[in-house]
Amino acid sequence: MSTERRSHPTPAERVKAGKSARKAAPVEQNAQFQPAADRADPVAILEDQARTRVPELIPVRHGRMLVSPFTFFRGAAAGMAADLAATPDSGLTVQLCGDAHLSNFGMFASPERSLVFDVNDFDETHPGPWEWDVKRLAASLEIAGRDNDFGPKKRRRAVMAAARGYQQAMAEFAGMNQLDVWYARADIGELQDALKAGLTKARQKTFDKALAKARGRTSARAFGRLTGLVDGERRILPDPPLIMPVRDLVPDVERAELEEWFRELLAGYRRTLQSDRGCLLDAFEFVDMARKVVGVGSVGTRCWIVLMRGRGPDDPLFLQIKEAQQSVVAEYGGRPTAEPLGEGERVVQGQRLMQAVSDIFLGWQTVEGIDGQTRDFYVRQLADWKGSVVIEGLSPTELPAYGRLCGWTLARAHARTGDRIAIAAYLGEDEAFPEAVADFAALYADQNERDYAAMQDARRSGRISAESGL
Repeated sequence: MSTERRSHPTPAERVKAGKSARKAAPVEQNAQFQPAADRADPVAILEDQARTRVPELIPVRHGRMLVSPFTFFRGAAAGMAADLAATPDSGLTVQLCGDAHLSNFGMFASPERSLVFDVNDFDETHPGPWEWDVKRLAASLEIAGRDNDFGPKKRRRAVMAAARGYQQAMAEFAGMNQLDVWYARADIGELQDALKAGLTKARQKTFDKALAKARGRTSARAFGRLTGLVDGERRILPDPPLIMPVRDLVPDVERAELEEWFRELLAGYRRTLQSDRGCLLDAFEFVDMARKVVGVGSVGTRCWIVLMRGRGPDDPLFLQIKEAQQSVVAEYGGRPTAEPLGEGERVVQGQRLMQAVSDIFLGWQTVEGIDGQTRDFYVRQLADWKGSVVIEGLSPTELPAYGRLCGWTLARAHARTGDRIAIAAYLGEDEAFPEAVADFAALYADQNERDYAAMQDARRSGRISAESGL
């Protein structure tokens, strides 16, 4: 049996590669954004995505996107990927989040039951240029600042803080040993004082409440909130169209048939877990499942929540089974993967590569659905200390601090899979990179506003339908 011989350049050679990339694609080029004359219609991109989604949920997706330019941006990852594919890059590849906007960072529980901060959405993860994630994060800061009525200087300060945070963190990781990079993580307990620095006492109390709220998000809480007695049995309650129990979606299908379908899915999914976690899963039995609408960009993909029971009715586990479709990064020109993967496996492998710690029940499965169509899914816990910052509530002093934390977090994720030494050498230590990224963010926020207006026009003309308030 033969093994592939991998090349291991010296640190000096990796620095040289980064500096060569900087000469070939100067840092200042990151400021560039000029829409192509034949740029795709942003509404047409959304219409194309709708073809593979649940038809009755498309108006919900459109309604959520139309709340503000920021929510539009959240749902427009495909449009931005198409735009980024036309921009210059350094040629240095990492495992991308693919959708690294502000709202896709947040808190969740580690397997050791500490609260950590990390990237938390990987539907679009795929190998690609590291610049794509940084620019999506930067643009989201600029757009969030506009939504919050911050002036140009305050918005630019926030964007530059994130870019500078990424730059400084990558330099830090470039000087670290491989295992130290792999074990690095943002533990909220260790960061708590730093995160609260500069906040008013009232905001500090709000921060503490947010942490307490995150720790309260568990399967037991979801059990009390999402279930009730139906014919004497504890079942998931309907809240149409956002939550639809499977018994209401397919009333003519026998419960025994549904349970058989779920057992088939579970058996395949279990094989993707570590053996000890598979043993833990075996201790739970199926109770009920429902379709649940989640997020903004994900609305319309098939997402199920599954109620399982352990030692008794007061020992619940909620799993989320979410459809995985092709990554927009792959669709619009990301780097090829080392080997072909199913879409669910792609999401899980990307998450495991980028996150410092991941959900113990994270796995995947390809299965034929109730409608007879074969689809890829990934599985995780529905609620496990998950929490996020309310972007709309951040002040002009808080947005840069949060952006800096997101920049550090993104750099750590990229440092795990890319050449951190080469990327750090490319970035340099001066202000050229943060300045360029801030210029790009302002230009792209302008484009986002034009695209948002185009979607508003499409709704007014009847080209698309949208449901508000859901």
